[in-house]
Amino acid sequence: MGTIYIATDDVFIGKTDERLRVTAQKTVLLDIPLIRVEGVVVLGRATVSPAALMELLERKIPLSFLTKTGRYLGCLEPELGKNIILRSAQWQAAGETDQAIHGARAFIRGKLKNYRCSLLRSQREGITGLGEAITQIQGSIAALPSTPTLDQLRGLEGAGSRAYFGCFGALIRNDRFSFPKRTRRPPTDPVNALLSFGYALLAHDLRSAVNIVGFDPYLGYLHCQRYGRPSLALDLMEEFRPLVVDAMVLATLNRRILCPEDFEQEPVSGAIALSTEARGTFLRLYEQKKQSKFKHPVLQRQCTYQEAFEIQGRLWAKYLLKETDSYPPLVLR
Repeated sequence: MGTIYIATDDVFIGKTDERLRVTAQKTVLLDIPLIRVEGVVVLGRATVSPAALMELLERKIPLSFLTKTGRYLGCLEPELGKNIILRSAQWQAAGETDQAIHGARAFIRGKLKNYRCSLLRSQREGITGLGEAITQIQGSIAALPSTPTLDQLRGLEGAGSRAYFGCFGALIRNDRFSFPKRTRRPPTDPVNALLSFGYALLAHDLRSAVNIVGFDPYLGYLHCQRYGRPSLALDLMEEFRPLVVDAMVLATLNRRILCPEDFEQEPVSGAIALSTEARGTFLRLYEQKKQSKFKHPVLQRQCTYQEAFEIQGRLWAKYLLKETDSYPPLVLR
């Protein structure tokens, strides 16, 4: 089971019997049983047959469209889940409520603790100059319980993230790449391009997970409501950023899987982006990372990151429905 990423332009996505087939200029690029597909992501242009669209809807398989740099364009997905009780609880918790503040604290705590664990692990491996950032992140974590408002909590999250990215370049053990600072729109260097692309893929996966659980993905707590922004997916995504994307980007660079020649500059926006072939490599690495297993600290059993996206959504649902007293963010040491 996995997500199918289609990064070739002008492909035709069709259905043959119980299989999904992707072709380009009469060449078959992919032919896979639909039972093995849990999502389809198109990066670029594609034509989808009516039969394939109907089959994806009936099997509740989301079809998403992104630009080549990972910017979300839209999706075709099954009808909204029927769990109106959960969505009612989600809306009742919106604003400066105790539940919203509890959730924001938890999402930030998970992210910052995973940042700290990553830096501590790198420090044990001999990387120097990380002590100040670790101290600053720990200070933000310690201040979370006594911080009463969402805006103040967002300030702590921002301070912790600045400290982390201030030393992120030291974690890259490949002298062909550098990381001066975090830049987003557009990414202006290869490392930022990988981070932004990875975060876009991660946001897509968390959006799919909250849809499966039955949430309204646009109503979040840590992230402000904004037209078209899947705020809840972005909330739940925070704790996964260092665990999935950052870890994968660092491994890709430090193992020299990609090189500077794998990147190109977009002519209009000036953004740095992966070449077509390198994009395929990165997508395979991302899918492998999602399918890697770890022991979930709450469930105390092995699961993949792909499964953990939905697990964390269901743990948040249990908290909103008052079936548990707190929401436990995913923190791995």
